[in-house]
Amino acid sequence: MKNLFYLAFIAAVFAACSSEPHYVINGKIAGADSVKFLLQKRADGKIVTIDSAIAYKGSFRMKGGSVKHPEMVLLTAANTRLRTQFYLENAEITITGKIDSLFAAKVTGSKTQDEYNGLIQANKVLNDKYSNLYTQYQVAEQSGDTAKTAQLEKEATAIEAEMTNLQKDFVKNNPSSFVAPAILASLSYEMDGNEIESYINAMDTAVANTDIIRSLKERVAVMKTVAIGQKAPDFTMNDPEGNPVSLSSKIGAKLLLVDFWAAWCGPCRRENPNVVKVYREYNKKGFDVFGVSLDQKKDDWVKAISDDKLTWTHVSDLQYWNNSAARMYAVSAIPANFLLDEQGVIIGKNLRGEDLAAKVKEVLGN
Repeated sequence: MKNLFYLAFIAAVFAACSSEPHYVINGKIAGADSVKFLLQKRADGKIVTIDSAIAYKGSFRMKGGSVKHPEMVLLTAANTRLRTQFYLENAEITITGKIDSLFAAKVTGSKTQDEYNGLIQANKVLNDKYSNLYTQYQVAEQSGDTAKTAQLEKEATAIEAEMTNLQKDFVKNNPSSFVAPAILASLSYEMDGNEIESYINAMDTAVANTDIIRSLKERVAVMKTVAIGQKAPDFTMNDPEGNPVSLSSKIGAKLLLVDFWAAWCGPCRRENPNVVKVYREYNKKGFDVFGVSLDQKKDDWVKAISDDKLTWTHVSDLQYWNNSAARMYAVSAIPANFLLDEQGVIIGKNLRGEDLAAKVKEVLGN
């Protein structure tokens, strides 16, 4: 009797263990016989493999331990670029598709994936409009129709605004969705610290404790130090000749534009003529520029300065996105700029084209 009780106890323990939260992935990928599939995620800027399985006649199964919270992962066919992405969580998830179009595989069984699919579907009409505009833009640009390209750019900007609002509404209306952190992170490049913080504060506790939101909170803290009205933090970097130049040594001009850019950045290079135009018009009236490059190669940096006729002071530590000033100013996309008054107080941010010209004219007059 004692042995029977012991065996019953062991069976109960195993049953309890098997009922612990875990994930199961059932794959049904046509044309994938003997293909090794990898379950991967992005961590600290790298792709990390967390599980794997070899398909038999297209079918495979992965089973793992508890997932802390739903997160976006990749299912990749080993040694290829074929992959699809989906939200992994503690559930039985089925992935159905074809190996040659793995990106379009259907994912069922994940509640978080269903929420993500709903957002994608809601965005589809706008996305299709945007794609159509882009096709028209390419045709107009090739034919040299500047009036048409200008009109299409205006329409595209309006659609982009609609897309942004739709995504903001999703984050606002789904505070318990684990999709929200990734959406907010993608939107944050065009938001100030207070706006980002307002969305974070409205999230459920579990969602707000994800790694993505923790990183955003750290970024918001930095953003607040470089918000409009704050004194610009000082930094020192070398110019192309290797001479150290501090930001504080340039403060004193009536207006100073701290301009983050790079030779490899297409949008930066397209914006440079606008900055040059404002510089030429207002330099003698007290407008100056302090260029901070996120380049890696000195030759590319120096050549771009010459090619674009950027005749102001330039500095860089040639550390790409690890540029120390960019981190200090929470710069996560370029071009980016900060307009300082003669005391070094930030009075404008990310002013481009006509907006930059208008702000400089407003301060310096005619």
